[in-house]
Amino acid sequence: MSSMNSPVQGASPGTPGNVAAATSSPGVPPSVVPGSPGSSQRTPAGSRHRTPGSMQLRGSSVGPSPARSALGQRGQARVRADVNAGMEESSTDNIHTFIWGTNIDVQATKAHVRLFYQGFTNDDSVVFVYPQLLAQAHAKGFSYINLDCRHVHQYNPALYAKLVEYPMEAITIFDVVLTELYSESFQREDEEIAHNMQVRTFNLQESSVMRNLNPSDMDKLVSIKGMIIRTSAVIPDISRAFFECNSCKGSEDVDVLNGRIQEPSSCKQCQANHCMELVHNRCVFKDKQLVRLQENPEDIPQGETPMTVNLCAFEDLVDICKPGDRVQITGIYRGQPMRVKSTQRQLKSVYKTYIDVVHFQRTDKTRMGEGECTDDQEDNQAEVDKLAKEARCKALSQNPDVIQVLVDSFAPSIFEMEDVKKGLLCQLFGGSNFSKLGAGSGRSRADINVLLIGDPGVSKSQLLSYVHRIAPRGIYTSGKGSSAVGLTAYVTKDPETKEIVLESGALVLSDRGICCIDEFDKMSESTRAILHEAMEQQTISIAKAGITTVLNTRTSVLAAANPTFGRYDDMKSAVDNIDFQTTILSRFDMIFIIRDTREEERDKRIARHVMGLHAAGANSPMVEGEIDLETLRRYVCYARHKCKPRLSAAGAKRLQDEYIRIRQRLAQAGGPNGDAAPAIPITVRQLEAIIRISESLAKITLSPIATERHVEEAVQLFKESTEDAASRGLMQDGMTSGQMLKDVQRSEEMIRGKLGIGMWVPERALVQDLASKGVSETAARRAMSIMLQRQELEMRSQGKYVCRKR
Repeated sequence: MSSMNSPVQGASPGTPGNVAAATSSPGVPPSVVPGSPGSSQRTPAGSRHRTPGSMQLRGSSVGPSPARSALGQRGQARVRADVNAGMEESSTDNIHTFIWGTNIDVQATKAHVRLFYQGFTNDDSVVFVYPQLLAQAHAKGFSYINLDCRHVHQYNPALYAKLVEYPMEAITIFDVVLTELYSESFQREDEEIAHNMQVRTFNLQESSVMRNLNPSDMDKLVSIKGMIIRTSAVIPDISRAFFECNSCKGSEDVDVLNGRIQEPSSCKQCQANHCMELVHNRCVFKDKQLVRLQENPEDIPQGETPMTVNLCAFEDLVDICKPGDRVQITGIYRGQPMRVKSTQRQLKSVYKTYIDVVHFQRTDKTRMGEGECTDDQEDNQAEVDKLAKEARCKALSQNPDVIQVLVDSFAPSIFEMEDVKKGLLCQLFGGSNFSKLGAGSGRSRADINVLLIGDPGVSKSQLLSYVHRIAPRGIYTSGKGSSAVGLTAYVTKDPETKEIVLESGALVLSDRGICCIDEFDKMSESTRAILHEAMEQQTISIAKAGITTVLNTRTSVLAAANPTFGRYDDMKSAVDNIDFQTTILSRFDMIFIIRDTREEERDKRIARHVMGLHAAGANSPMVEGEIDLETLRRYVCYARHKCKPRLSAAGAKRLQDEYIRIRQRLAQAGGPNGDAAPAIPITVRQLEAIIRISESLAKITLSPIATERHVEEAVQLFKESTEDAASRGLMQDGMTSGQMLKDVQRSEEMIRGKLGIGMWVPERALVQDLASKGVSETAARRAMSIMLQRQELEMRSQGKYVCRKR
């Protein structure tokens, strides 16, 4: 008895999708096919499927996936024909058909896949999962279903091993069987197959780490997590080439196989050699997109820089994800040879790696956001759970004290600060988007911007971190480590195409999310000026390196800063303590001044609270919220999607009266000539801010109307934040009196006379010198503050010295 290997007619060695027949007598196992795992004749990764004499159209760019490229109607038809031919032979001659280079028995694997599709059920159900998914795909007109790889592992571990080890070949068989089942279930006998069905594999048993991918993972199915940082434009990728004869005008279609086109060497009609010409406008193309995936910040090892990997998405997977999305992708890890020069056929010894994407999945769907990442059918599998979660959200909104419940559950480890927590909750829920009246008026801003100014150690950074955990696309950055281009967009050269492209910055990546900026006072003035357009118009205009565009920054800004002198000084006005320009302050809807007050009873409560957080044992007074973080995320997400409240007529009248009252009170406090103007101006922007706060409070209760009660609560919150910060220091020390105004003006003249341009003196010595000449210390410091605002003076050495600039 002997055995021999004979390829099926038309099969080419080293090409996935082609099959090789191994003939054996009964009782004798088939011999190992050359190139299979049992053989040492495996070609290097990336060159495994190269065919001499074929034409490469891509040059040095990343090529498509041979597996997904062969899943079209013609590719599946070829595999189906080979499989059927092999089955006919096996019925007579006992021939086993194996895919070349693998250990996959086509007939046996196809039978196992069919049994899996028809027989898999969940643990607690008698309903077959995949026939139900196939029916849903037919009802919605989808050409794919999502294949949970854990289901395959649970049903047949050997089949799962083949799927991970040889995904290009195994996925093709899964597609062929699925198409056959679709045809048997939903098409009549006289109808042709309208379209081929595909599977999108996800949820592998093991998820890889991006920096741990190595050559042993080449051509295998992998799953990694990361954040999308850049997506390219849609690229037309050829899938079927059309060749025309220059002599007789005869034509021939050639399918792209394994990323290559086999150019016809002669015309089939006139038999002329080397006369075929590629006609581009009669070729068939499909959509392709290049995506850059970066490691999640929390997954980066200490002291390391984030790694990135290139992704290739095709057809329905194009434009599914946006920069800033955190996703888990499943795909085939591949190697692509690179040319030494684009005009030469010589290849480099180092291969370029990329992942051919099969499936995108958002890693945290409970986070708030405007849209989901992909795949409606994943939600169909959990439709009952989704309805139950929505019912719990509606039940929570019926609680009359729902606002207080959410405030108590927001950052429970931080002591008190209820007004600040309520303001941050309003920022998470946001207002309502609506189009302004009039042509070309655009849309009203619904995002709420919040600024926290406080002493060191009052948990500003902890609040920012907590908001960052809830926000879906939140980017956390520091003012000192941020530049203008880092916040907006910067120009770089694409390593693939060598073209000038724009890389998104923190504000663009935070689109429809929250951008948290710590140490806002350490940010340079030029960098803060970038935020003017982003915070009000919610766009960024770019004109760099020949690229002129407008990027969306529909994001809320949460900033934290310290006062000018490190700690808030009660002896100085708000103008002295808040060293920001009026233009940037007016763009914040709420400004909270957080003080570290020294009160014995309050200090005892804080110490008891902190000790409870760090104490061990079940009896420790640990503070817990009434609802957990996961429920809070779901509630925020549900409210942002389902509730779009509008201001009622009574609420609008009440808000109008309150706005006029606030303006009049601050005008009276500023003096008859407005000399003591507030540090934070109260303008129409603040009126719109109160409207947004009212709408966000209505969203918390899932109310379609922002009532007068919501307006009253919004006005009270605005008083505790922005109005309180604006009015601090205005009524102190009789600053509105005429005598004080004269003393301030006299102090300014004395300072100019004492200091020449470029001279500097100790700040304390200057104040004492002015006091010795009959000027009060309050008037002297007020004059210095005014001159600092005019940039006539400059503080140096942490406020110890005063220098005259002009």
